Amino acid sequence: MWPVAASSSGLFSDLMEKLLVLMVMLASCCARTKDLSGKIFVFPKGTANDHVKLITPKTSFSAVTVCLRFLTDLTRNYVLFSLATPALSNDLVIFKLQTNNMRVHIRQGGTDFLSLSLPPNAWHTLCATWDSENGIARLWMDGKPTIKRFIHSGQPITGEPSIILGQEQDKYGGGFDASQSFIGMISRLHVWDYVLSPKEIRRYEEDSNFTPGNVLNWRALDYEITGSVLVEDELTL
Repeated sequence: MWPVAASSSGLFSDLMEKLLVLMVMLASCCARTKDLSGKIFVFPKGTANDHVKLITPKTSFSAVTVCLRFLTDLTRNYVLFSLATPALSNDLVIFKLQTNNMRVHIRQGGTDFLSLSLPPNAWHTLCATWDSENGIARLWMDGKPTIKRFIHSGQPITGEPSIILGQEQDKYGGGFDASQSFIGMISRLHVWDYVLSPKEIRRYEEDSNFTPGNVLNWRALDYEITGSVLVEDELTL
């Protein structure tokens, strides 16, 4: 009887050890809600894997504002924000072209905002707005508004969103291409389901008493990290 008992004890010990490892893995990969004030996401290398998935229960957008800060030394094309739905992989994409142009793609349409000032190795603040009622989009780069451009009207963004930082989705939740990946740092990302007023955008730019995003809020962000993306203190850089 004793040898059997010892064997059972060993099996129980092995099982508990595997369960502990599984719990640690789940804790490290699954979504968490955190206040990232004073923090940044660091994307240290270009891959077809490393990314941050942002999670929201919101499934319909008749209007949207996306604001974030970023720093990079890339001169090639790269993605800053990718939202896919089951119906469309490019439902909302903000994409920096090799020239100093920024492409915004929404639903079935897209447009390029031209001749922007984007020197490398400097922090930039970007806000993008769009309203499905009139189809008008606009960018604010470092507090300066672009012209208004038409993209797509009469149809809101609908469906469970897959929102990714660091990669551009060529299919829902995947289809990544290393040549379009982001290398650098991203901070203070907020998303609203309405078009922010110029006054609110200036408050965001100045980080002064602005209304946090009601879709994604940097101060209470649900996210999952895949790969070698780091969360670091902004003040240490």
